[in-house]
Order: sequence, then structure tokens, then C-alpha cells
Amino acid sequence: MSVGRTYLDWNATAPLRPEARAAMVAALDAAGNPSSPHAEGRRARAVVEDAREEVAALVGAKPAEVVFTSGATEANNAVLACGWDGIVLTGIEHESVLAPARKLACDGHARVVELKAIDPRGVVEYGADLVDEAFACDGSDGGPGPFRLLSLQLANNETGVVQPLAAVAEAARAQGLKVHTDAVQAAGRIAVDFAALGVDYLSLSAHKLGGPKGVGALVVRDGARLPAFIAGGGQERRRRAGTENVPAIAGFGAAARAAADDLASMHRVAALRDRVEAEVKAVTPGAVVVGADAERLPNTTSIALPGANAETLVIALDLAGVAVSAGAACSSGKVGASHVLEAMGLEPALARAAIRVSLGCASSARDVAAFAEAWAQVTHHLSARQRAVA
Repeated sequence: MSVGRTYLDWNATAPLRPEARAAMVAALDAAGNPSSPHAEGRRARAVVEDAREEVAALVGAKPAEVVFTSGATEANNAVLACGWDGIVLTGIEHESVLAPARKLACDGHARVVELKAIDPRGVVEYGADLVDEAFACDGSDGGPGPFRLLSLQLANNETGVVQPLAAVAEAARAQGLKVHTDAVQAAGRIAVDFAALGVDYLSLSAHKLGGPKGVGALVVRDGARLPAFIAGGGQERRRRAGTENVPAIAGFGAAARAAADDLASMHRVAALRDRVEAEVKAVTPGAVVVGADAERLPNTTSIALPGANAETLVIALDLAGVAVSAGAACSSGKVGASHVLEAMGLEPALARAAIRVSLGCASSARDVAAFAEAWAQVTHHLSARQRAVA
């Protein structure tokens, strides 16, 4: 990160880990094609398979269940494009789940229904009649066919709220649904166990862990259907054709291994997050910490300041040397309230005033102090302007 800057936007992307950089540089010397049988090809193949083992270990999966992709967006799209008759999801999902689901519904390829029961904390409410309730909202008496999917993210990218995924997955599977989770923000920040969660598909992204951008993975439970989503070769067990990006995959594996090692120290990051929130409340008592009463990721806080505008806050903090965001990075530049906060029932004016502060393994007390100083300055000037207008 730039000298003199304070980076608190780790949910958008984490700085590249030294371990990942070193692994990528070393992999550049693996000149062979991983699909070639000669010594050079076998060397490249070993790099890919070693990384597959590290990624699998991070999330409690088998290496054979890991399919490398260009990122979680591709992984999410691949799952949704499996030919489901019906898809159940929530309004708090990432756009890379919502957008392809909407397209499927618009094209008439699947019935897509939304679970409306999101409590004010941002946690999905569910029961044993999860599916019947979901499809009843669509005006039907039940699922539209035998191939149905529930997609529920493990932890929200904007608020950090963690969902009771294992329990929801159990209820969904009991009613014949397959279950997908976008675990992009959770992996490396809380313990993730693919087998224990009871899901069939799990999406990951390397750059959220401190790996390179442009590589991710889809974890597919043994026996779960996943037709080839890129055809033209036998790579990735004939699911994703194309020569693997060996250096990026190597960096992903190294980042996954380092992230797994860092899990034991995430309580330190949680303490820093709590200090951020305490500093905000001390300076601006009316500020709202979104999802404060729910289980959250240790690194993420969503702060809404009544009477403010999120974009204005982000710009002012940036000018003060602090990088934060207003909602998801993929939505930057868009004007309007976050769809996540809207689904949680936040009043629109408050939702438009929410920023996201996200920390990481390299964050420090100095970063918190720099944020607190900038926040005090920015909100002081904001209050002064509001008084002048009044």
C-alpha cells in the first residue's frame, strides 16, 4: 500500500501476501503445460495440484472437489447455470449471484424466488417449511420441478453478518434442494468446513485472501452435478476447459495456506474492528453499526451516519488518506442505497449513509488511530456545513 495511506478496504481486495508473490514468481519458471506428460508438464501439474490441496485444506474439502476458475463471479455463474428448475435466494446476495439468477428468470429458464425473511440484523429466518414458504411467495404451491437450488452466502460482503448456513442447508436439503454458498468473504476470516456445512457448492476468490486477482475456485461435493461450463478440453475434470493459469493458481495456494495459519490470530483483528466502532461512537454517538447484534466476520463493520452521504464520506476519508468503501466494490460509482441494507429493512436515508470499513491480517492499531483522526475531522466538517445550511 502507498506510504502515508491507511488501507481499510480488505473486503474489496486484500494486499498481495509475500508468500503468494514468491509462489507466483517461482511458478513462472514452470514452463511446461500442466496437461503435458513430459517432465516440464509434470512440474507445472505439480504446482497446480499442490495449490489445489492448500485451497481444499482451507475450507475442509477434498482436493478432488476443487475446480479452479477465474474468480468467484465465474464460480457463482457456473452453479446457477446448471439447469435448475427453481432457484431460491435472498436479497442480500452478491450481485454475481443475483444478476445471473435474474437473467435466468427473465429468459424463462428457471423460476427464481426470494426469501423475504431477513431480520433487521441481516440474518435469514427459516423453518422446516423453507421451500414451501419460498415458492408460496411466488404464488405457487411448491417447487417447479425436481432440480432446485438454494443459494445463500456464508458471510455478507457489506455488513460481515454470518448466516446460520449449516442449519439452513439442512432444512433445504431435507426438502430436496441442492445448496450453494458464496464463501468469498468468510474463507480465511472464520473457520470454514465444506463437509460440515452440508452444502453442495462453495465459491472462493483468491484476492480476498491476499492471493492474486483473476483466480478463484468452485468446490463441488462428490456426486453433485456440474456440467462443463467451459468446453474445449479435459482440464479441471472436464468442467472448465483451458490451460490453467499456473502462476495465479500457485499464488492462490500460497495465500490459502497463509490465511489458514492466520485464522488463530483473527481475534486480534476483531479487537481492532471493535476499536474502530468505539472510536466512531465516541465522536458521532448517533452513528449506527449495522448488524451489530448478529454474528459477524471479525474484520468487517458497516457504519451508517444519519444525515450523511456515503459517497461523500468515502471521498472525504480518501482525501484524508484513509481507504474505505460504500458497499460492494463491484458497485462503486453507482448512486443509491445498497440492496443489502434495503433487504435488511434499513430506512433509505440511513442506508445511503453507510460505509464499510474492513480490516485484515496486517491491520494495526496505527491504522485504527489514523481512521479515528480522519473520521473526527470529516464528521466535524460535515456537522459544520449542516449547521451553516440550517
